[in-house]
Amino acid sequence: MRIVAGEAKGRRLKHPKTAGTRPVIDRVKTALFDILGERVVDARFLDLFAGTGAVGLEALSRGAAQATFIELSQQVAAVLRENLRTTGLAEHAEVIRGDAFRFLDQAAAQGRRYDMVYIAPPQYHQMAAKALAQVEHLPLTEPGALAIVQIFPKERVDLDQLPLRTFRQVDERRYGSTLLLFYEHRSDVQAEG
Repeated sequence: MRIVAGEAKGRRLKHPKTAGTRPVIDRVKTALFDILGERVVDARFLDLFAGTGAVGLEALSRGAAQATFIELSQQVAAVLRENLRTTGLAEHAEVIRGDAFRFLDQAAAQGRRYDMVYIAPPQYHQMAAKALAQVEHLPLTEPGALAIVQIFPKERVDLDQLPLRTFRQVDERRYGSTLLLFYEHRSDVQAEG
């Protein structure tokens, strides 16, 4: 696992030997950022369920203005902080160890805003749909912002049943057992606070 492109290109990332952490493979990460393209430059990036931070680190390496990483596990968060130091990207990063859902509520109360929210929770816990619903409901994004959900394809049914008002699905890509769903904050609808 490494940084694929940008300022920290080629730097290797560490990953913990803990159950439940599933690092995104370089092929999927490359495809994701090929799709995002220049939109990542100067973006405020939120990496929920961050794990090793591979996706948020890639965003920073490719020019994101700032990245916030949310990770529940103390051990995994320590590896994430080490990855930030190794890549030299720590200056524009914030690591918060805690519950992603609690963080979203607190972030909204603090008036935080994000241009991109990456949602890649542990599989089979219906957390992806819950997180997307919460991101949509709270005033965390503005029109044009993206929420990207990484799931195992069989989990898609939970997302398809969400009654989304503010976000609309604009793309989806499957890479083996990884499905990426892209949702855009619509300019004709405002989220309620």
